[in-house]
Amino acid sequence: MTDVIEMIDPVTGEIIDEQQLAEQLLKQAKEQGVDLVGPHGVLNGLTKRVLETALEAEMTEHLGYEKHGNTIAENARNGIRSKTVLTEVGPVEIDVPRDREGSFEPKIVKKRQRRLTGVDEIVLSLTARGLTTGEVAAHFDDVYGASVSKDTISRITDKVIEEMTEWQNRPLDRVYPVVFIDALVVKVRDGQVRNKPFYIAVGVTVNGERDILGIWAGDGGEGAKFWLGVLTEIKNRGAEDVCIVVCDGLKGLPESINTAWPLATVQTCIIHLIRNTFRFASRHYWEEMGKDLRPVYTAPTEAAARERFVEFDAKWGQQYPAISKLWQNAWSEFVPFLDWDVEIRRIICSTNAIESLNARYRRAVRARGHFPNDAAALKCLYLVTRSLDPTGRGRARWATRWKPALNAFAIAFEGRIN
Repeated sequence: MTDVIEMIDPVTGEIIDEQQLAEQLLKQAKEQGVDLVGPHGVLNGLTKRVLETALEAEMTEHLGYEKHGNTIAENARNGIRSKTVLTEVGPVEIDVPRDREGSFEPKIVKKRQRRLTGVDEIVLSLTARGLTTGEVAAHFDDVYGASVSKDTISRITDKVIEEMTEWQNRPLDRVYPVVFIDALVVKVRDGQVRNKPFYIAVGVTVNGERDILGIWAGDGGEGAKFWLGVLTEIKNRGAEDVCIVVCDGLKGLPESINTAWPLATVQTCIIHLIRNTFRFASRHYWEEMGKDLRPVYTAPTEAAARERFVEFDAKWGQQYPAISKLWQNAWSEFVPFLDWDVEIRRIICSTNAIESLNARYRRAVRARGHFPNDAAALKCLYLVTRSLDPTGRGRARWATRWKPALNAFAIAFEGRIN
């Protein structure tokens, strides 16, 4: 159930019925034949009145007396000046009060401010969805009737670069029970448009919170070697120990992981393994093959899993020998999964930790098409990151699901989880 925040009339002290207020605004718009939003909309006028009332209140506090009140002070009100500010409902022309000394510094709409902060958040949100500067400008023109230049939009988004740098270098927790690492392919124009890997690491904290540890643009070199640099950076930022690292089957990656954290268990991502299996098979057989694989990765022991895989291989191996080879090569990084408690398996096998994140990243990347350089791609991916889970419900679900797993981790990795 959603909590209701009551609005109180500052004059009468009575509670304002928000539903009734909304109905009155809609009725007023219909009667006057005007839109709700836009340059001459009802919400535009309401926003103007609210801002001007707030500015007058600030001036009263600054001078120490009400408007039209008597004063013996040297400083006093000195008329108004008009300016247009861009708000969430479009451009709004407001009257800003002035004082004789020119010492009034408004807070609600600062001097020389032409946009309310909510507009910047709209720009950042649209950019996080993959819209280009031109598309964002067109959106403001179509929806709000406001002209916002591409340069202005670029300046707004560039404000997050310092924030992004600080986020990318922030100190990390001492220990993470699980870290998921993965790569995302992004099209970058470097002379010519080419596919480039961007590396992502997501940790699960001892409190059960998902923590995106960072995003890195690949240098085009060997993946396992680049990952070694990334993992070493994560360790240098404070992550001294990781219990389980979940990754794909990239050659040389287990060695890179154990160089950074010698005690870490390397676990092949079950979801990636299953998806790679389907790559070698006809779509017609995916459902049947998935059912035949399930007893392998849900087996209670390695011996039982081996028996189930022999049965799977007898049925599919001759038709798809590449699938047999895939599982045999990945077996040593797959079997640790079978030793864990069911609660640890659930966390490792959950796709929500990184798959939902990757889906958001891919959506923004596909919408954009390609990026002019690595910095632009990183900025877009960071804007997606900062827009995740605004209500906190995702964190709450993770924390609730984490309690049984934490007990299992504390037993399996005694002395390391604290």
